[in-house]
Amino acid sequence: MNASNRCLTVCAVGLFCAPFAHATEGGLGREISGTNAMENAGIVPPEPIWAFNLGSVYQDASIGAGRLVPIIGELSAGIHSDLSLTTLTGLKVWDTGPGAWNFSSSFTLPYDWNKVTASIVTSQTTLASETQSASNLFDIYFVPFTAGYHFSKTEHLSISLGVWAPTGEYDVNRLANPSLNNWTFVPSVAYTKIIPQSGLQFDVTAGLQFYTRNKATDYLNAPLFNLDLLLVKSYPSGLGIGLTLGWIDQWGKDSGPTADKLHGFQGYDISAGPYLSYSTKLGGKAPLSFSLRWVPTLTSRDRINGDTVLASFTLIL
Repeated sequence: MNASNRCLTVCAVGLFCAPFAHATEGGLGREISGTNAMENAGIVPPEPIWAFNLGSVYQDASIGAGRLVPIIGELSAGIHSDLSLTTLTGLKVWDTGPGAWNFSSSFTLPYDWNKVTASIVTSQTTLASETQSASNLFDIYFVPFTAGYHFSKTEHLSISLGVWAPTGEYDVNRLANPSLNNWTFVPSVAYTKIIPQSGLQFDVTAGLQFYTRNKATDYLNAPLFNLDLLLVKSYPSGLGIGLTLGWIDQWGKDSGPTADKLHGFQGYDISAGPYLSYSTKLGGKAPLSFSLRWVPTLTSRDRINGDTVLASFTLIL
């Protein structure tokens, strides 16, 4: 498979992958560090296409009992979360003709299963431990526009605006909810550098997450900054092997009754892990790609940490 075919096969993944997790109100955020950078994330294809992606994220993570965590308007002595999110995404690259700029739009329908164990602080000396699970459609995610600019055949940049809408069910009396109960706006920029002579490729994605207030708990998450890097060595067979690195940092303090008790609950985390991908053509015509990564947390503060696995299939028509 030549370089141009491989580029078209996997470029759409970076445009609409929408990792998920609990809000900073629960110790994390809409995105998981180390999962945002994708191969060719900075490329919007010059050809008008439809692309469809099936993704699956699983995370097993926690904050120890030695740290109080805000959740559903209460304080918990630590928290443990298992979550699985399956996403189905459609992306349309618009026909903009020849030129350096290209544009796309996408829509993601997610289905969530999550289990949360928390020890709610009912008095200064009493903890009420409980485990609850939920399974249902999660908040929808859509990207009204992504604009891509081609500096050259090997250097590309894209900018986009993603929006999470609070369409899932939310119950302030339940620990596990298939919604975060807030709107989240995610402007981001991605850059791709391809080095054909060595088969190497470097992708970087940076973004900001702006949350509205959770009206059920009066909790407002501070903006989160995410930076993700991906370095991949590609082979003529379509195989790609690489390393991903992610950093999420909270800009400012959370606000609201429970956040104020924790002095803003301001945190960060850094994750890194291996990456594997494979690209081919379905029936010898339609580009098909697969990617898999494992991203354990390296260090964190006031954010849940653990292991994340992300698998993704993309078909381009």
